Amino acid sequence: MIIISHRGYWKTADEKNTATAFDRSFSLGYGTETDLRDLDGRLVVAHDPPLAGAMAADDMFAQVAAHNPDLPMALNIKADGLQPMVTAQVAHHGLTGCFVFDMAVPDAIGWLKTDIAVFTRHSDVEEVPAFYDEAAGVWLDAFHSEWWDMDVIGAHLAAGKKVAVVSSELHGRDHQALWTMMKSSDLCQSDDVILCTDIPETASEFFG
Repeated sequence: MIIISHRGYWKTADEKNTATAFDRSFSLGYGTETDLRDLDGRLVVAHDPPLAGAMAADDMFAQVAAHNPDLPMALNIKADGLQPMVTAQVAHHGLTGCFVFDMAVPDAIGWLKTDIAVFTRHSDVEEVPAFYDEAAGVWLDAFHSEWWDMDVIGAHLAAGKKVAVVSSELHGRDHQALWTMMKSSDLCQSDDVILCTDIPETASEFFG
């Protein structure tokens, strides 16, 4: 299983999606999930509508390239029409581990025409993942409770999909039950399974 950080490896909330959190994550060998939007024609890192001074995505991509361009990068697409800017910057920095997810369904049509892998969403509010046949992977989420079991991951893997699991603490719940379930399954020995977590070092220690 591959472990990635959520909005960088932050230690305080104000570090989320900052150069400090990204550098900590990449220097420890963890890829990350992060959020992309546009601001005045620029691609920026921002979960919420961006303000002046938002971090340029190009700077974040340069950070990961300087550490390891093969690190997995889960790019959460928060606005439509970002394909030209994202594909250009990913190519410029020679990044090989990027995938995109969470875009609007109509916008996904454009992403499926790019060379960047697209993950579709499967959650307790998205019971039928859009563009499942075309998607390279599944972003497996649980907004209200851990509704899925390892058979769900197994079915996605059997269909040839990678599976990125959202850890429970991202939704304010304890992660122990989920991690214990995952650790008990041989499926999580696969590099096609990704865990996105706020506490990547703790996850590495737990999963061994």
